[in-house]
This record gives sequence, structure tokens and C-alpha cells, in this order.
Amino acid sequence: MKKILIVDDQSKIRELVNVTIRIGDYEILEAASGDEALEVAREHQPDLIFLDVMMPNSSIDGFETCRQLKADDRTKGAHILMLTALDKEEDIQRGQEVGADGYFTKPFSPLELMNKVEEVLG
Repeated sequence: MKKILIVDDQSKIRELVNVTIRIGDYEILEAASGDEALEVAREHQPDLIFLDVMMPNSSIDGFETCRQLKADDRTKGAHILMLTALDKEEDIQRGQEVGADGYFTKPFSPLELMNKVEEVLG
């Protein structure tokens, strides 16, 4: 069974993504900070990670979390999709620079999100 990690400091966003992708047969993991995301990802090695950028209660933001995940042999194979309110071109470019495989801005289309999950994991 494919594993998906949802990383967002807001529980309502994690719940919305979870409900959206629950249609498929996936094991869903959650983390509320970049620090927690690193721990969960290293332990469970998800196939796909939805990663928020701005997480005020974390010592690292989503960009740094992504960079560390892509640099770690245990997690570098995971597809990382940034899921954030940051929608400026420089934010999207920075996501690419740190290794993100895709970039979704909030509010997001549940259908587009599910299509991307199926494209990446299908």
C-alpha cells in the first residue's frame, strides 16, 4: 500500500487533504511541523508528501524540510508536492530549487489534487 504524508500546521487543512485523497487505497500519515515531518518520513518512508511552506510552530519551514528530505537517502525517493498559500513566481521557483516535484497553491482544487496523486502514485 502506498503511503502519503500530509504536512501542515493547520489540522483543518490536513483533514481536507486527507478526505480528498482517502478515495484511493493509501496509508495516510500526518505531521504538523517540518521537524515532525522529517521524523515521520524517515520512519515510514512515504511515497508522496504534501508539504506546507509556512509553519510558524516549526523550527524549519517547508522549503528547508523539502531540502532535507531530498538530501536524505531514506526519503529522497518520495515525491514532494508543496501545498501552500505562497503563490509568487519566486516561491514556486524556490520550491523547484529545493527539490519539490510539484507546487499547489491554497485554495486548491480537490479534483486536481486527486488527479496529481493518481498521476504520481498510479
